[in-house]
Amino acid sequence: MAGPQCCASPPQLDPGAGIGRVETFQHLSAYVTASPDAKAGVILISDILVFKCGHRKLADKVAAAGYFVVVPDFFYGDPFILGSGDNPFAGVQDWLKRHEKAKAFEDSTKVIEVLKSRGISAIGAAGFCWGAKVVVELAKGEVLKAGVLLHPSLLTVDDIKVVKAPLAILGAEIDKSSPPELIQQFGAILSAKPEVDSFVKIYPGVAHGWTVRYDENDEVAVKNAEEAHVDMLEWFNKYLN
Repeated sequence: MAGPQCCASPPQLDPGAGIGRVETFQHLSAYVTASPDAKAGVILISDILVFKCGHRKLADKVAAAGYFVVVPDFFYGDPFILGSGDNPFAGVQDWLKRHEKAKAFEDSTKVIEVLKSRGISAIGAAGFCWGAKVVVELAKGEVLKAGVLLHPSLLTVDDIKVVKAPLAILGAEIDKSSPPELIQQFGAILSAKPEVDSFVKIYPGVAHGWTVRYDENDEVAVKNAEEAHVDMLEWFNKYLN
């Protein structure tokens, strides 16, 4: 489930972050950054805070590896806002009710339609925290060539049991939303499905959110995040090229 770790180390908002552009994908605002002549696409589905900052920087990195990358605003300009005082997580349940994952799944299929109309023939998706649930819903069908879950939340073993697309799960050693024991359980389920390729890794010494919310002046934090980024890109390179 979502918890306080999901809001730890919140990003510093910068509407101008990234080297890409913001455009409309059907009715959704989306950050778009692409490698010239890209034929494969990656959708990054953010955590509950924003689709900016760390996600945009990572989107630029993925684009530099040869992909057409889209970071949609599935929250319609209404990210979760941290509260003040002793409980910054207050109000998250009401926020989650306003932003049902079923709606995000529906919107994500429309993003995929736009990508295909632009000649993007192979599509993968990566989900962070809340976004991992949307990726899993997509991976239950035939629309994705590969999916990656980074410090996922809100997932159940029943979700993993019906996944069809190749799936990588990158978990944190310190994570109350998806503790290592649960990540290992997901891995065991996937290992029992020979028709679905999988990669499961738990990164030691890191906490929930480490792949996009980290101090760039902390060499260890940067190294840990970059290791996960490399693993994600290798997974996409395996299935989208």
